Amino acid sequence: MANMGIERSIEAEASEPRSRLVDTSVNENDLSEQAEEVTLRPLTFADYIGQERLKSNLKLAIDAVKKRDDGTTLDHVLLYGPPGLGKTTMANIIAHELGASLRVTSGPAIERAGDLASILTNLQNGDVLFIDEIHRLRRAVEEVLYSAMEDYKLDIVIGKGPAARSVRLDLPKFTVVGATTRTGSLAGPLRDRFGLIHRLEYYKIPEIERIISRTARLLGTEIVPEATSLLATRSRLTPRIANRLTKRVRDYAEVHGNGVIDVNLAQGALDLMEIDNLGLDPADRNMLELMLENYGDRPVGLTTIAALTGDEAATIEDYYEPYMLQLGLIERTPRGRSVTKKAQDHLAKVRSRT
Repeated sequence: MANMGIERSIEAEASEPRSRLVDTSVNENDLSEQAEEVTLRPLTFADYIGQERLKSNLKLAIDAVKKRDDGTTLDHVLLYGPPGLGKTTMANIIAHELGASLRVTSGPAIERAGDLASILTNLQNGDVLFIDEIHRLRRAVEEVLYSAMEDYKLDIVIGKGPAARSVRLDLPKFTVVGATTRTGSLAGPLRDRFGLIHRLEYYKIPEIERIISRTARLLGTEIVPEATSLLATRSRLTPRIANRLTKRVRDYAEVHGNGVIDVNLAQGALDLMEIDNLGLDPADRNMLELMLENYGDRPVGLTTIAALTGDEAATIEDYYEPYMLQLGLIERTPRGRSVTKKAQDHLAKVRSRT
């Protein structure tokens, strides 16, 4: 009965279009497995696989701060790039390498300037404040953050009307680590207050293979090299997806095998989840098919694509597009997005196999 329950869980995840396994956002499955996820997150630069240029620059800056030992803090850090590439993990590593406490929040969670003031006044000297989706901060909140980041001062207004007065409070020295998928959406004054600005790039296949091997080892699952390579090619060059695939294939191997992930079991799990050889899932292929069916190879506007798929325009732009652009499956033009010949050939091959 337990095996039947696991199998039904896999089948449900494969058939549910809104709970995409290859979605790079944090979904409910990630939250339900939070304890397990924490064990998968590296805590040091030595354990963090990939992003070598980023690691080198950050390690140099952190080592310099620790060597000076004069009370100065690390410059504020802005990490940007597609979701799922390790921005939150890197914030944890920065705090760990500095020997500092990490305070975590997000742009949408800070609704009023008073919310930010409460967070800032509770920081200790040297703390790291991680703000995810920092581009979604409200303008009034941003303005409070300017002086806090630059001068470690907090300007607050007490009272209302003619009796109102401004009070400037001293803050402890701290480091803001901001993460965003849309660096162009950040206000110029906020972006200028970051001393270290780095982009996280898509990973290379050998790096994803190392991540999958590490994840399987931490999960206590044996995986053969051929299966590791197969999963790496389906992981969209993204660690978050690689970890999810490894977990789901582990479940499949426990149900249909002896728990050891070989290439046949890995392929069986991927077929069940309908993830093709480029890492596209049914939702990705549906978007491409709808664009071709309705517009051929002509450019299509973002809002039109969103209407065709039933998704929000921001979802198309943040979660569908980046990987497809990387693969050359779609092109962005001044008139909209168009499906490439490569995408048409790929869809034809997928259709021929079904």
